[in-house]
Amino acid sequence: AGTGLVAGEVVVDALPYFDQGYEAPGVREASAALVEEETRRHRPTKNYLSYFNSPRFFCFETDIMRNAFERLAARQPIELLNMKRYELPAPSSGQKNDITAWQECVNNSMAQLEHQAVRIENLELMSQHGCNAWKVYNENLVHMIEHAQKELQKLRKHIQDLNWQQKNMQLQLDLN
Repeated sequence: AGTGLVAGEVVVDALPYFDQGYEAPGVREASAALVEEETRRHRPTKNYLSYFNSPRFFCFETDIMRNAFERLAARQPIELLNMKRYELPAPSSGQKNDITAWQECVNNSMAQLEHQAVRIENLELMSQHGCNAWKVYNENLVHMIEHAQKELQKLRKHIQDLNWQQKNMQLQLDLN
């Protein structure tokens, strides 16, 4: 596993810049004047958010979600699952002797039986291979995490090297 931060630990990945010349006469007054000019140009308003677009709270809502929210707001119960497609009705009383009507009923029952057989087969495949597929997926995630942690370590090392270079450069300038 990688090195995580201890609670409350702060990682500083940059050194402050020590620019020369701020002690010179007039520099502090000039910078204060620039800040004052900027604050005069941009006075805060009561509605400081007026420059931004209004938030779009519902941009990810789908029609199904909208309908569900409207149903909940109207305090209507959820629609029951329509079981009509699973019914196997016999031909109507007027078609009891019609061979084509009975053939349609048989075809309907065969289609539903095949659908159920496919569902059972999918469940069997899931019980045989699903656990192993999940383990393989988890192993891939572990490898991805390890790779990401190695990359993070490289970046932290690079940042530390840059900070040391910057510090040494500033110390060299300070000594001159």
